[in-house]
Amino acid sequence: MGARPGVTATPELSVILVTPDRYDTIRRTVSWLGAQTVRDVIELVIVASSRDGLDLDERELEGFHGFHVVEVDTVRSVAAGNAAGVRTASAPVVVFAEDHSYPQPGWAEALIAAHREPWAAVGPVVANANPRGAVSWADFLPGYGPWLDPTPSGEVSYLPGHNSSYKRDVLLGLGADLDPMLNAESVLHRELQARGHRLYLESKAKTRHFNFSRLSVYLRATFLHARTFAAERARGGRWGPLRKLAYAGAWPLIPLVRARRVLRDLRRAREHGVFPRVVPPVALGLTVSALGEATGYLFGPGDAPERVSAYEFHRDRHVTRLDRAEMASAVPL
Repeated sequence: MGARPGVTATPELSVILVTPDRYDTIRRTVSWLGAQTVRDVIELVIVASSRDGLDLDERELEGFHGFHVVEVDTVRSVAAGNAAGVRTASAPVVVFAEDHSYPQPGWAEALIAAHREPWAAVGPVVANANPRGAVSWADFLPGYGPWLDPTPSGEVSYLPGHNSSYKRDVLLGLGADLDPMLNAESVLHRELQARGHRLYLESKAKTRHFNFSRLSVYLRATFLHARTFAAERARGGRWGPLRKLAYAGAWPLIPLVRARRVLRDLRRAREHGVFPRVVPPVALGLTVSALGEATGYLFGPGDAPERVSAYEFHRDRHVTRLDRAEMASAVPL
């Protein structure tokens, strides 16, 4: 544990960051966290396979309330790493962060303020950080379209995955189910609501998310995400074989249902000028996603949660050259 001298109060927000290798992987996100208006009440929880191998520069963590390094044998998946971070965090509110999603100043302050109300989970609005390409929008819209900035604050049924905040006690109350549910946070959100909890979208909390912009990577990651989601949905709902078979057999209908939602969100993004270029990759992605869901219902997750994690880290390897340059220049002013 690292903490500033003289700081004894409990932090108000624990930000969980998972890295499969070195601190350099998450350095840019940490710089954005350092630009938060309430940095001094933020605890960083860094999950890694080895503290010695992190090559951590503690000088860059000055000004935060403190930090933890949580060592795990192997960073098998983002979900497993996030769960380990939740169990180690000190603050009453935890939030998941990513190496390719950059919280804007005021993000932490807005989340903390919202959690003073009885919401179990609070999420941010999300902007597309690499909006020039059609593939980037095809990746962004199904995953984050419902929370596209600007979206007004209010109670919602689902929140942005990998980027939302939770009351820590609520997550710990899930016990052993926490790890698998973090593989598919929409399933987690459904479970929280079934337990009587409520979710809130806070428009003052904003993050900029870099998306896949190489078609082959986007399609592979989409399939793996969908397989993981379907397997966790069936597991959490304790589905029997017949129900799994029925949902798998209905896979051709899934793209049609989801296309209506994506098109609604695309209308809100029309000022970026990607329509109609975005239609072919969206259609292809929705079809691949439906096949991934069918596979998950029939055969379970397999190694999809671990394989998809390879795409979740080092996003600069999975975007175009222009987007890579934009990522490199994305630092707080």
